[in-house]
Amino acid sequence: MVLGLHPFADIAADGTPRLDVANGEEIVRVQRASALALGGRAPEPPGTVFITTRRVIWVSDTERNKGYAVDFVAVSLHAVSRDPEAYPSPCIYTQIETEVGSDEESDESDSEANGAVDLSKVTEMRIIPSDPDQLDELFEAFSHSAELNPDPNAESDEENGWVHDDGGDDDMCDGSDAEEFSDDTPIGQIDEHGITRSVVELEINDQRFGDAEEAEGERSHRNGR
Repeated sequence: MVLGLHPFADIAADGTPRLDVANGEEIVRVQRASALALGGRAPEPPGTVFITTRRVIWVSDTERNKGYAVDFVAVSLHAVSRDPEAYPSPCIYTQIETEVGSDEESDESDSEANGAVDLSKVTEMRIIPSDPDQLDELFEAFSHSAELNPDPNAESDEENGWVHDDGGDDDMCDGSDAEEFSDDTPIGQIDEHGITRSVVELEINDQRFGDAEEAEGERSHRNGR
């Protein structure tokens, strides 16, 4: 599994990326006029985003052979962000797993050296399309390709970390909505699990009543009733 963001310069004369067609890589969506912001840096000038069945590739429209790529197996979270308090422009926000071993090593303050970004320590990336109305379709393409590239080290796929944040709207997540019940929860506590807990309480009460009836029967037997 390839982790982290890395430079991408395998670009054809027409500006399209050369794909790993031998392993079945195909383009899912092309999003033109999209800026790219790495970490806390200012956005790069607009370029073109290529969502493939394996990677996210961004190619600059102004600098030849300049681009970045990240494999979907390294994208731990992607989300639509329209909250201006979170970021000034509507965008697709992504979190990227890197090869670094600790949060201290991946700190944003260490992600630049001599004015150049250290891609091995970039853990956040934002794609900012010129047309915010395209965000939902871009998100769907992200989600589709992410499903094609599950984390090979994941023990469970119940939560994939896909979030749709509209700055206060309901979340649109891909994952299990099933919720687990704990025996440590006090009986009679009412919340979103109230129905389930009522059933458990009923079962416990049934057992208690059953024990009482058995005890009463034993006493009656001893008393000759």
